Amino acid sequence: MKILHLSFSARGEHSESLALSRKVVSHLLAARTGASASITERMLGMEPLPHIDTHYSLVQHSAADPTQQGGSMARSDEAIAQLAQADVVVIGTPMHNLSVPSALKAWLDHVVRARHTFTMTAQGKVGTLRDRPVLIAIASGGRFSGEQARQPDFLTPYLRELLKTIGLRDLHFFSVEGTGARPEAVATARAAAELSLQRFFETFRLPA
Repeated sequence: MKILHLSFSARGEHSESLALSRKVVSHLLAARTGASASITERMLGMEPLPHIDTHYSLVQHSAADPTQQGGSMARSDEAIAQLAQADVVVIGTPMHNLSVPSALKAWLDHVVRARHTFTMTAQGKVGTLRDRPVLIAIASGGRFSGEQARQPDFLTPYLRELLKTIGLRDLHFFSVEGTGARPEAVATARAAAELSLQRFFETFRLPA
């Protein structure tokens, strides 16, 4: 099993989303007892991908790919290859301004790419990647779900739609919400997230 673990927090080791996503990876490894597993971890919040450049933008609007790759196109090739090779994808991300952080948006711009991860048809875009589990760990300063929600959520519906565009539909979300609250409230939120993970992995089945 190949696990691709992507973290998009600029807080590095102090990140709540990184801590939660690493718990997801630990549960995956525990569920894969007796079988080999490899983990590729990329701290893209600390070392984000560059934004797409002019060359990339022009290619996306052309009828065919260029014979020479350069600039951000090479980074896009690398990100798509890592994604295509993974059996399970784990994403750790904060919620920034009610949606995805810029580092995650940059990664999405690189992997949602015409003629590589989706094709255009008369019915719209069709994803070309093999579907696989995508486990997404979110940390937010406020609450965006449940009865205590105090802010809208543009992050989860955006990820559902965009990842579906490239063929990834098996998405599962976990969250630590209200990290801007009192320490005891944050501890409660962490415990709730851990319980959610435990319940999920009681029935989750890894790809064969």
